[in-house]
Amino acid sequence: MHLNKGQKEEYIKRHNEIWPELKILLKEAGVSEYSIFLDEETNTLFAFQKVSGDGGSQDLGQTETVKKWWKFMADIMVTNPDNSPLTTKLEEVFYME
Repeated sequence: MHLNKGQKEEYIKRHNEIWPELKILLKEAGVSEYSIFLDEETNTLFAFQKVSGDGGSQDLGQTETVKKWWKFMADIMVTNPDNSPLTTKLEEVFYME
């Protein structure tokens, strides 16, 4: 994902105030840990989740709560026409348990 220039503090603020209903939805989807990292040089956001089961946050895009969150975040991020964050799938090239 990509953050618009100069929006770091607003992005952090909004996530520090994450909506309770969104947090519940994520937990119900099996997300037990969720971290987002920012590369300030490129404004690239990298998200990491621990997920149990076959679901995860990427499966929640059709819910009204997530659609509202995307709209809420669209002014500070690079998005698709439906307000979902523009993302790039990454290939896992190393994993250690």
